[in-house]
Amino acid sequence: MAQTTAKSKAPKRVSIKRDDTVVVIAGRDKGKQGRVLDVLRKEGKVLVEHVMMIKRHTRPNPAKAIRGGIAEREGPIDASNVMVVCASCGPTRVGHKVETTGGKARRTRICRKCGTVLDRKS
Repeated sequence: MAQTTAKSKAPKRVSIKRDDTVVVIAGRDKGKQGRVLDVLRKEGKVLVEHVMMIKRHTRPNPAKAIRGGIAEREGPIDASNVMVVCASCGPTRVGHKVETTGGKARRTRICRKCGTVLDRKS
């Protein structure tokens, strides 16, 4: 029998960030649009608001103030199955632009269609 070794998975490079607006391009929720709640880099998956809804049955636990019943929440969807939505031109691929200012290099995400910057300055 072959022995399996536990390899630590390297985080996948995902060009999607939290609070991005994305559209699902494959899977059972194809066409749905939502905001990214969380990015799971180790698995290469994202949690999108109101997409891939799953039901969890929980038992009541008065000590922890858990009511119990059927809870509905978002399930992870593969990052390759979502596409970032540009504010001006719609769903698009993400490109990267390297800007050097004063000796420091900064990578910014840009829209492949129109070239607008996708990163918000906040």
